[in-house]
Amino acid sequence: MQGREVWPIRYPRGDVRASDFRVVEVPVRPPRPGEVLVRNTWTSVDAALRLRLSKTAPPGYFPAFPLEEPMDGIMTVGEIVESRADGFAPGDTVWHASGWRDYAVVEAEKEALGGVGTLTKLDVGVAPAQAYLGVLGGTGLTAYAGLFHAAGLRDGDVVWVSAAAGAVGSLAAQMAKIRGHRVIGSAGSDEKVRHLREELGLDAAFNYKCGALPDLLREAAPDGIDVYFDNVGGDHLEAALGALRTSGRVAICGMISQYAAQEPPHGPGNLMLAVTKGLTIRGFRGSGHTHLLPEMSRQVGAWVREGRLSCRETIVEGLTQAPVALAGLLRGDNTGKTLVRIDGVPHGESAAG
Repeated sequence: MQGREVWPIRYPRGDVRASDFRVVEVPVRPPRPGEVLVRNTWTSVDAALRLRLSKTAPPGYFPAFPLEEPMDGIMTVGEIVESRADGFAPGDTVWHASGWRDYAVVEAEKEALGGVGTLTKLDVGVAPAQAYLGVLGGTGLTAYAGLFHAAGLRDGDVVWVSAAAGAVGSLAAQMAKIRGHRVIGSAGSDEKVRHLREELGLDAAFNYKCGALPDLLREAAPDGIDVYFDNVGGDHLEAALGALRTSGRVAICGMISQYAAQEPPHGPGNLMLAVTKGLTIRGFRGSGHTHLLPEMSRQVGAWVREGRLSCRETIVEGLTQAPVALAGLLRGDNTGKTLVRIDGVPHGESAAG
């Protein structure tokens, strides 16, 4: 059997381009004892992949992708074709971390992505398979852990979420609304701002490109904020420090504004406010909170079944288009979770954006 894999062939300088990758046809070996062969159906596209498309990834993060090799450590769902592992059978839908390829041989007991990507059987009676790459997977875990644990959300908090039309941000903003908070979202286009207001039901939203960030945030939250859920970093973090009230909290999920920076980025110029206001600034990753997966699955799964969470998806068709999907995500072309539907997968219902 032959399969296809997407390999990086050069590390991007600045923007990601499709020419930084190539699609390679490779033989697919049969599974050995303890392994399964999976036909991948959906694969994830995440902004943080950009951090691994360089010679070295940030210390403490997942390793950089080697050039001219398959990109291990990308979340994927698929169907088992052949199994030599206890507890898994042909026809089972699973998630694992061998994405950006159409077939994968996966070791059942091997931990991947800090445990988030370890081979796991999925219940597609609860939600479609691709939902486990978004709201019911690592994306949902990141939003849940960041809001309720890293930020320690408290009654009465006013919350600002940056990149609130993105995969993690849109879920974090909605979860805060479900818990009864006043929520402000920011995004990079007027269309996304309408989405935040009209579909997600946020209390206020603004296009950060339409003025000075401190002024836009002050207009949206004239009395200040208590929690900042940070997906952007840079000037957004600086504006948040200015708007946070005493004992405010920052949960830093990502810093997409800096992922492709070719020069060392400057930190906020007003960091002393963390001292004078008694702020808590905490970085976190979803993979550091795998112990919350059962809790998150129960709670967020209930919100999904009740129709309380809007789970917009931006779907790109075909494995060969995965690099194009990543480039579009980093430009801000997406709304909600970005997914690649791998060639030959039957088309089902989705909320493509």
